[in-house]
Amino acid sequence: MSDLDLNLLTALDALLAEGSVTKAGARLKLSPSAMSRTLARLRAATGDPLLVRAGRGLVPTPRAMALRDRVHELNREVRATLSPQDDSLDIASLARTFTIRASEGFIALFCARLIAAITEAAPYVRLRFAPKPEKDARPLRDGEVDLEFGVLGAFAPEIRAQLVFRDRFVGVARTGHPLFEDPLSPQRYADCRHVVASRRGVFTGPVDEALAALGLERIVVAVVPGFPDALAIAAHSDLVALVPATCLDREARTAGQLIAFDLPVPTPEIAVSAMWHPRMDADSAHRWMRETMIAECRAAVSE
Repeated sequence: MSDLDLNLLTALDALLAEGSVTKAGARLKLSPSAMSRTLARLRAATGDPLLVRAGRGLVPTPRAMALRDRVHELNREVRATLSPQDDSLDIASLARTFTIRASEGFIALFCARLIAAITEAAPYVRLRFAPKPEKDARPLRDGEVDLEFGVLGAFAPEIRAQLVFRDRFVGVARTGHPLFEDPLSPQRYADCRHVVASRRGVFTGPVDEALAALGLERIVVAVVPGFPDALAIAAHSDLVALVPATCLDREARTAGQLIAFDLPVPTPEIAVSAMWHPRMDADSAHRWMRETMIAECRAAVSE
């Protein structure tokens, strides 16, 4: 490809459109002699005279006639490809499918709101919400996922991330649970029977480390895949759940069966981020989608 000069495509388009070396040169801001030399290069490259003299003017050869429309379209596409992207975006006519990966708890909390916000502005956009079995950057790298929500952690270094909101863990138990009969202490909390939400199926987490520092160990009797499952179990049993505060807000508004309480031991803050691959940075449709979703998530948390 070292001897390929795309300027020849532009020159050929001008020559075939104008049918004149002088006019084509004027269009490209070249002198007649420079345009004549370019025509000679085109003749050598194509193996065809392209334009031949007829009286005082030039007429295209059959090969040139056959190439005219194709050359014009190729020139237009090359210019579009090698030019900065036009940021103008007609959201109302945008037809595209975006794949969003998030945890079960995030989907339960935000999915309906995100769908409403996106599809109201862009009725031809489709959203595919995909499960998030583990932290893996490959779907973002391969283009299988457009946007991911979750805790950043040790993710791939090239992945773009933007903080969406901060959350914290709270304890949750049913209304009338014996835990609320006396002041809460680390010992009384540890003595309860607990349900844990973990997509990896593990029984312990940061709260257990904090309890262990006090010489305490809670009794975990069940592990479920997601926070909605843990909330449902806590609402209908004496098991105590541990969930992000945002998850409880939704449950408390709709069911009114659960009471949240501050944990008697400190646990790390939860930072929920939006993540995407850098190749999508300049994509105006993707930028609109992710900015809209981030804004909607922040609005939902602040309500």
